[in-house]
Amino acid sequence: MREIITLQCGDCKERNYSTTKNKKTTTGRLEFSKFCPRCRKHTDHKETK
Repeated sequence: MREIITLQCGDCKERNYSTTKNKKTTTGRLEFSKFCPRCRKHTDHKETK
């Protein structure tokens, strides 16, 4: 079953994006390089609780 997760900016700590992941196959935390509108640049966004 897929669950909704939130992605948080690594620089300013703002929660910008939400996505889904399969918790059975992906046990670690996801990390993407996404655009942060607050920082106005691409930063690493990590999965939060």
